[in-house]
Amino acid sequence: MSDEQTKHEAAQTTDADQEAKKEEAQAAAAVNDNIKTNGEITLNDNCENHKIYLLSVIGEIEGHECLSANTKTTKYEHVLPKLAEIEDATNIDGVMLLLNTVGGDVESGLAIAEMVASLSKPTVSLVLGGSHSIGVPLAVSTDYSFIVPTGTMVVHPVRMNGMVIGAPATYDYFKQMQNRIIGFIASHCKAREDRLEKMMMNTTMLTKDLGTILVGEEAVKEGIISEVGGMKEALRKLHALISEKKGK
Repeated sequence: MSDEQTKHEAAQTTDADQEAKKEEAQAAAAVNDNIKTNGEITLNDNCENHKIYLLSVIGEIEGHECLSANTKTTKYEHVLPKLAEIEDATNIDGVMLLLNTVGGDVESGLAIAEMVASLSKPTVSLVLGGSHSIGVPLAVSTDYSFIVPTGTMVVHPVRMNGMVIGAPATYDYFKQMQNRIIGFIASHCKAREDRLEKMMMNTTMLTKDLGTILVGEEAVKEGIISEVGGMKEALRKLHALISEKKGK
């Protein structure tokens, strides 16, 4: 082989290496940007060879109106298309839903919960910090749910701020919305509708509001959450559900 050929092949190898490194850098940048923008990442480096999509619902769930720039939000118009993409993706085996939310827009929160509940992929939720208000339907929308020992859940009735025009009609609408929330929660966990309504209307726990705060094991005892546990327990359960589905 001549020196010219050797130099040419070496140059080709160098160009290929540089192109590969460039692609790796772009992929890493895309992953970092997705984490920064949406709090989402795909996990696939495990002995089970399962590809898991990690979806976060953090802060306040933003609905049809934009919240303050200083408010940490999860935008439902970002989450819904992603869930549709996950359902249609052949390379995603399951979804881990991480929750640390104060609640937010009821319609948007229920929309996300219904989408998660309708996924054919195995799903597991983990309550970290808290999953309050409309975060409760989100927590129970998965196939199995966990809460860390210090995690909290707040069950309270639908509320609104500002002037109300036509009080009876507004009350009826709120009652209907509340029944939708209670019905969804009860149909996706072991808690009964009458017990959920009683917790919503509790006047003894929150000084300036109605409702009930549940911490860790209390949420499990009420039948809302499946089990107390953290990330390792949640991932182990999700891998088991994926293996069970693939086995079938």
